[in-house]
Amino acid sequence: MVNSREIIQTISMIKDQHLDIRTVTLHVSLFDCISESAERTADKVADKLMPLASSLVSTAEAIQAKYGIPIVNKRISVSPVSLIGAASGGYELIARALDRVAKECGIDFIGGYTALVQKAMTPCEREFILTIPEVLACTERVCASVNVGSTRAGINMDAVALMGEVIKRTAELTADRGSIGCAKLVVFANAVEDNPFMAGSFNGVSEGDAVVNVGISGPGVVKAALENIRGASCDILAETIKDTAFKITRMGELVGREAAAAIGAAFGIVDLSLAPTPVRGDSVGEVLREMGLSEVGAHGTTACLAMLNDAVKKGGTMASSHVGGLSGAFIPVSEDIGMIEAVRRGTLPIEKLEAMTSVCSVGLDMIAVPGDTDPATLSAMIADEAAIGVINGKTTAVRVIPVIGKSEGDEVEFGGLLGRAPVMRLSGGSAAAFVARGGRIPAPIHSYKN
Repeated sequence: MVNSREIIQTISMIKDQHLDIRTVTLHVSLFDCISESAERTADKVADKLMPLASSLVSTAEAIQAKYGIPIVNKRISVSPVSLIGAASGGYELIARALDRVAKECGIDFIGGYTALVQKAMTPCEREFILTIPEVLACTERVCASVNVGSTRAGINMDAVALMGEVIKRTAELTADRGSIGCAKLVVFANAVEDNPFMAGSFNGVSEGDAVVNVGISGPGVVKAALENIRGASCDILAETIKDTAFKITRMGELVGREAAAAIGAAFGIVDLSLAPTPVRGDSVGEVLREMGLSEVGAHGTTACLAMLNDAVKKGGTMASSHVGGLSGAFIPVSEDIGMIEAVRRGTLPIEKLEAMTSVCSVGLDMIAVPGDTDPATLSAMIADEAAIGVINGKTTAVRVIPVIGKSEGDEVEFGGLLGRAPVMRLSGGSAAAFVARGGRIPAPIHSYKN
């Protein structure tokens, strides 16, 4: 059992090493809000979420005051809106209701404007996906995601092609804000149902009515631990990361269980992820350099990241029987000062980032690319990442931002946790003819087991 005495051991981590609870996310089922009327569905969604959202914010603030643990974000995640609005077609109305609840209650982000189309799209789901650009342009806190592939289903190339168009349109509609709408949109393969991190969080169909999932982050803590064992073998390196992850996870479970009890929800999982911020000392890139790399992107980077990701997961699962989400290490370029600097220096090209996604927790995350990038190229990036996820049985994702009006070498400022990003060079050539084929890439042979 977790107790408050264990938190005392983490005080220096909180004060000096940027340890925080990145998010307490309340996942809520909206299936009981479905109605034949779009207006009625949206009203029922708001009525159900409003008291829960208010309770989440007050509970998080009370826990932060009680333990002195920073809780950076309070978030809500809901059932996939493509399913909730299918009977009424009122997708945009639901999105506006979600955004209104978030604003009024102080919720930082609200996820679940989601479609799960890894095998095929219904006409309703296609209609839903086409609403994403306008929804992300007219709301502030709504996040969207689309799952286009899975190891069991293969890759839905019709959805992949459509998402290239959707991303480009989203960038155009938010061009006056650095195309920031794309920062709230992620395309997945093997999406998980209990992920508390945005933009890809949604309440899966197998989840309960109200569940608290906690996302905890501590790259600064891991870096500080590694500074004390410079020159040690890889065995000791991995063990140190694992031990540090264990301590961090215990803190996350305490917060999650206490929040769930106060709200009257079930406790779900702790997502232990080394999720960076743009602040120096809170960077996965800096951890990789402490492991022995002169630069992020140097030969050996993928091996270091693989060891880091595996050790974090092992430490988390030792500490709690309820570890889930996307636990491991994230490598979002715009949100990590170490990654930003590596891209600026030219040591971390898009090709190396793609290789690293085969062993990290997500994929090509918060990547700014030239604004004139064509939709087929965006779709091809999604297809590549989906292939890595589907073949390897892991979650992969693309959150790419074609910044309208920007070219390679320029920078774009998003602000807050979203940070700033250098606009990266993309590989030459075109996959337009391949993307245009559509259809479905079949599931890999090793998926056929029951």
